[in-house]
Parts: sequence; C-alpha cells; structure tokens
Amino acid sequence: MSRHIYDCPVRWSDLDANGHLNSSRYGVLLEETRMRMFSMLVPKDPAERLARNFLLREQTIRYQHPLDTWETPVRIEAWVADVKRVSLTFHFEVKDDEHVYATATSVVAGYDSIRGGIRRFEQDELDVFNSFADTTQAADN
Repeated sequence: MSRHIYDCPVRWSDLDANGHLNSSRYGVLLEETRMRMFSMLVPKDPAERLARNFLLREQTIRYQHPLDTWETPVRIEAWVADVKRVSLTFHFEVKDDEHVYATATSVVAGYDSIRGGIRRFEQDELDVFNSFADTTQAADN
C-alpha cells in the first residue's frame, strides 16, 4: 500500500472569522487531493474526458482539531479501500506533525456524462486505484 501525500496550501481566504479552516473548505482540499492523486487518469481528449469522469457519491468528514494556520501547508494523506468495478472508497487524514485535524471518507463512482450514468472502471483505472489500496486500515470515522 502506498499513501498519496499532498502538502496542500491553506489560503488565508480558507479561514473563518475565528481564524480556523472553514469546515466547508475541507471538501475542497479533499477534492484537490483526489485530483492530484489520479491526475494521470484524466484523458487529454475532451470527449473521452466526458465519458470517463468521476462522481462523488458520499463524503463524511470528522473534525478532530481546529486548523488555525495558513502560513504552512497541511499534509493530506490519502489511500484507497474497497475498490469495486463501479466505485471505490478514499480515506484521508488531514494533519501535520502535531495534530490530526480531520479524517474523511469519500465514495467515488465512475460516471459517463455522455450517456448520463454510472460506468464501470477501465483496467488502467483499477490498476492505479489498487496501487493506493489498503484493506488493513481505515481512517477513524
């Protein structure tokens, strides 16, 4: 199992009035992590991109400690579990050397925008997903 690690910048505009990372921004950081993790799977051809995209089906975030800095990036570790032909589950830890700020789980499905429905993953996609797979541990959600 190989975790994807993304040192994600936190922008000043991501903070709320209390100086903490706004809870609504966590979803954006997780999306950035997923996109960077699987950027090699995005087809160059726009028509193929529409036929081979992804749909976020479910997301759960457990906040554990306020993230109150924008001066240094936050580390997001991501891995995959429960890879199926039409969906997979991501696990995330948003952290630094001192705190785990949040853990999250996202379920993503393959989606064909041309056909307008769920699609089966191609073998090249499954190979990449499985390179980040871990069935022995999951984020504490």
